[in-house]
Amino acid sequence: MDKYGASAKELLGSSFFSTFFYTNAKGKKRLTIRAWRWISIIIINLLFFLSFFIDFQFLEGTLNGSRLLGFHLIDPFTALEIFAGEHHIHTNVIIGSVTLIAFYFLAGGKAYCSWVCPYGLLSEIGEHIHMKLVRKKIIKERKFNPNIRFFFWAAFLIGAALDGYLVFEVINPIGIFSRFITYGWSLAIVWVLIILLFEIFFSRRMWCKYICPVGTTYNMLGWVSMTKVKWDMDKCDHCGACLTACFEDHVIEFTKHKYDKERKEKDIKTQLVVNGDCTLCGRCFDVCHTDAYEYDFRLKDLV
Repeated sequence: MDKYGASAKELLGSSFFSTFFYTNAKGKKRLTIRAWRWISIIIINLLFFLSFFIDFQFLEGTLNGSRLLGFHLIDPFTALEIFAGEHHIHTNVIIGSVTLIAFYFLAGGKAYCSWVCPYGLLSEIGEHIHMKLVRKKIIKERKFNPNIRFFFWAAFLIGAALDGYLVFEVINPIGIFSRFITYGWSLAIVWVLIILLFEIFFSRRMWCKYICPVGTTYNMLGWVSMTKVKWDMDKCDHCGACLTACFEDHVIEFTKHKYDKERKEKDIKTQLVVNGDCTLCGRCFDVCHTDAYEYDFRLKDLV
């Protein structure tokens, strides 16, 4: 992918494989942030696989609950489900969930979705196919109010409280796919494929954007997390490639040209993407030919 030599339209129409590397300003090939994210996801889930099959005790378990060098890690939403279902707080659950909350507070709340979640890999493939079908006018782009995810978030917790069972885990594609990677085949993987087909033919990244309570929990943390994406107005030429490539395009809505006058009046040169929906996926970096984006760690200003 030649992001410095291709137009925005050409970049967005690139083959899926080409989005894993780019030609930099000096003409050298480099891995894109998408490539680094995929490497991160593959390594994390490979460690889960190795822990089960060859007893490599580094990262054991699955994404719902695991141990890193013997130290407990519990997904925050899973912890909420356990509390709702059992009406009791376990010490290990507190330690494990607080540890992850602290990590993602520093690393970027919803970064889990693009740097850790294995279903994210399938969803990105599905998204690429979906967008290709939309451009060819074979299907229509369907968008819904993303706030509906808070309804699902509450509904799954209420279900656990009423039933005493982790209701969400029956249909959770993240947990199902994570267990599939770690422990092997189960019929439940068919459900994951059904969700993927809905994302391909009905609505782009439907599960992640409108349903997933795991991502919604990290969204809440994302608003206050220390790692953010920073945009430089003076570098941007408003080609719009980032808005099309972004997993959650509303988080960079402020970059549109129509807001420039207001920014100039307030002498604003740079802005942080503070919206908790930002997954720090780096897709805006990968398609920006003016390098208007960078990561910003807000705690550095306090050190």
